[in-house]
Amino acid sequence: MDLNLRGRRALIAGASKGIGLAIANALAAEGCHVQLVARTKADLDKAAAALHAEHGVEAEGIAADLSTRAGVQAVASACGEVDILINSAGAIPRGTLLEIDEDRWRAAWDLKLFGCINLTREIYRAMCERGSGVIVNIAGLAGERPDAHYIAGSCANAALIMFSKSLGGDSIRYGVRVLAVNPGPVETDALIAHTKRLAKERFGDEERWREVMHRVPMKRAATVEEVSSLVAFLASDRCSYISGSSVNIDGGLLSDSAIGVRRA
Repeated sequence: MDLNLRGRRALIAGASKGIGLAIANALAAEGCHVQLVARTKADLDKAAAALHAEHGVEAEGIAADLSTRAGVQAVASACGEVDILINSAGAIPRGTLLEIDEDRWRAAWDLKLFGCINLTREIYRAMCERGSGVIVNIAGLAGERPDAHYIAGSCANAALIMFSKSLGGDSIRYGVRVLAVNPGPVETDALIAHTKRLAKERFGDEERWREVMHRVPMKRAATVEEVSSLVAFLASDRCSYISGSSVNIDGGLLSDSAIGVRRA
């Protein structure tokens, strides 16, 4: 299916690895020119060169710390016109209320939550003036399925979901669509490292890490390509009547009685 995205300009935050990089690749494959944002310039330059070589689109990296006001403003100044904004930056540590102290909690939220809100504010303004644009915020299933052992992430994801719904319910009046996407477990480097630790604890062998997922409905995590394909579809005109919505990609986990990865 041609998503009719060719020639559009996408800004992807958190694009040097994992889900963000996969989204950049999916959009570039559809013909979008892409700008990648992360903290490490070397990683961005490598990713941008690979995307340009494979898909023939314009691709560049913008190194910035989106947890700071200066970083957000630097990206907004450098990126030019944006048709699609993907907010995928930030990783929040697991832990209970007693394990995550204030400094770690604030640092995680400054990037994942406030970084998203602040970058959206900067890009959204120009989209409204132009009368078109799509913003997709990568939140997470914990925002729908709270986990006391991932309390900072559960709360941040819930806030991102509500932010997306609140803004998207009004933004469409100006021709701008805003959505949230909530992945469940996704086979990223971080998830693999986590499940390897669990496999070592449970089975005495970290190489059995895939077995940790066997109690979830599909007996595996999602691939980054499955998430990025959904995001590309939602960013396209094929979904032109969707705004202010939150879309789960969880392999049935939310509606299943099976318990999550932490206790799987």
